[in-house]
Amino acid sequence: MARHGKKYDQAIKLIEPEKLYNPQDAAALLKKVAYANFDETVEVHFKLGIDPRHADQQVRSTASLPHGTGKQVRVIVFAEGEAARVAREQGIEDVGSDDLIQRIEGGFIDFDLSIAMADQMAKVGKLGRILGRRGLMPNPRSGTVVRAVDDLPNVLSEVRGGRVEFRNDRTGLLHVAVGKKSFSEEQILDNMMSLIDAVNRAKPTGSKGVYVQSITLTTSMSPGIPLDLSTALAPSAARR
Repeated sequence: MARHGKKYDQAIKLIEPEKLYNPQDAAALLKKVAYANFDETVEVHFKLGIDPRHADQQVRSTASLPHGTGKQVRVIVFAEGEAARVAREQGIEDVGSDDLIQRIEGGFIDFDLSIAMADQMAKVGKLGRILGRRGLMPNPRSGTVVRAVDDLPNVLSEVRGGRVEFRNDRTGLLHVAVGKKSFSEEQILDNMMSLIDAVNRAKPTGSKGVYVQSITLTTSMSPGIPLDLSTALAPSAARR
């Protein structure tokens, strides 16, 4: 069994054993138990009642975080012609088609997200083995495949702001970053609840029984704070 340091042991004493915290209290407590001397990433972890082996039980969607993630998102765009011009006007440095594909095939993966115009997907498909396993492949379900040039500025604004993509792993878990330790309690709470609402709406058609089985709020280094599902999953109006 892994041993933790003294700071971790002190932090975990602040979390009451067997207690499930409402979201507001969890956000406040997180600020107390996050002990690292750097700006840790705030994360939300979900245990889902799905069987990831089945296609109709996959969970993949996006959430719009009102306060962003606290991280600068490096974006590339697969586009030609007018769409490429628009992307560059929006401040995207790595824009291209065949040339950008060749760079990636040559080892360029220094980015966090890729956007593709729909007419580029036939070409981009060859990058599946490289980008797919890293979660960087453009996908219509995550809103990273754009059909109209006029929609591109809004998509870029969203992904560089507070939009995050989430998808379950092979064990049926979700791990999503929702901010930084330096965020205020209110910012952490708002982002966390936006994500929870999005995950709840993304329930797959094949999911049976209890969909969300547990939710834990934590940071990169701190112990996890378990949430009370009846409060966390309540409709937004009921939480006010």
